[in-house]
Amino acid sequence: MPRFALPLIVLALLAVLAIGGAMIVGSATLGLEQLAAVFVGQGEPLAHTLVMELRLPRALSAFAVGGLLAVAGALMQILLRNPLADPYVLGISGGAAVGALAAMLAGLGGVLLSGSAFGGALLSMLLVFALARGEGSWTPSRLLLTGVVVASGWGAVITLLLSLSPTQALPGMLFWLMGDLSYARAPWVPLTLLLLVCLLLMPLGRHLNVLARGPMQAASLGVDVRWLSWGIYLIASLLTATAVTSAGTIGFVGLVVPHMLRLVLGNDQRLILPACALSGGLLLVVADTLARSVIAPEQLPVGVITALLGVPVFLLLLNRSRS
Repeated sequence: MPRFALPLIVLALLAVLAIGGAMIVGSATLGLEQLAAVFVGQGEPLAHTLVMELRLPRALSAFAVGGLLAVAGALMQILLRNPLADPYVLGISGGAAVGALAAMLAGLGGVLLSGSAFGGALLSMLLVFALARGEGSWTPSRLLLTGVVVASGWGAVITLLLSLSPTQALPGMLFWLMGDLSYARAPWVPLTLLLLVCLLLMPLGRHLNVLARGPMQAASLGVDVRWLSWGIYLIASLLTATAVTSAGTIGFVGLVVPHMLRLVLGNDQRLILPACALSGGLLLVVADTLARSVIAPEQLPVGVITALLGVPVFLLLLNRSRS
């Protein structure tokens, strides 16, 4: 385990720097002295409100959501044995989006909106799992195909809801669909979940390494493939549901980050999974800081920034892996 320490320490330090930068940068830039004064209780009231009530909770939420998506993406790629799998491939985000948009149409907000999104995600998770299992054998290809079909169905429902929505409600709904951290003010639930899942998965690293090579090899080495696969699916779905509930649909984090880390650090899941948690959080904190500051005081959906960053990076990674 000590050989894993250095890359994780480096990523953790970069994440801390990114969160610090997120508290400084924005429509009103703060100096390091002002930021330090806020944390020792001597800052101006306006700076204290800006940091402690707005920027710090948002930066922590961005870190938690990015970490959840990256870990979920890594787990999905192991489960489906498909390097192009991401957290949204099984329709979890579609169910969450339908729940959230329905709540917006009903005039709900706050906790009720988040609860509706989480309920939709859980419904989608159970639906995909039940349909994929059916009466026959459970296989990754069957799960993937079922997820794609369910995701297409949710997409049709989302289009219908947008078509029926009043004009004044459309901007908020579209921002949520593109990923928006403007209202993410409760980072402790996703942060706690991220920490607990990483602690849970670390002892399973060897089993995940074997499963990534194929179910037959894993079974021959004594791994209970069936229960491990179900556990991966449930954990990845829970991570995705929590992330989507907190910030809407944010693309490319769960796809690009695991690929990038495997090319740099290898394919040992005992290192990759905690590194995904740190790198995904780091990436989304940087993306959200850019979304807040590029055209300040206006804000962009953070999903737009992750797409602009993710597409060229992913193409570069594909080219590098091919060569």
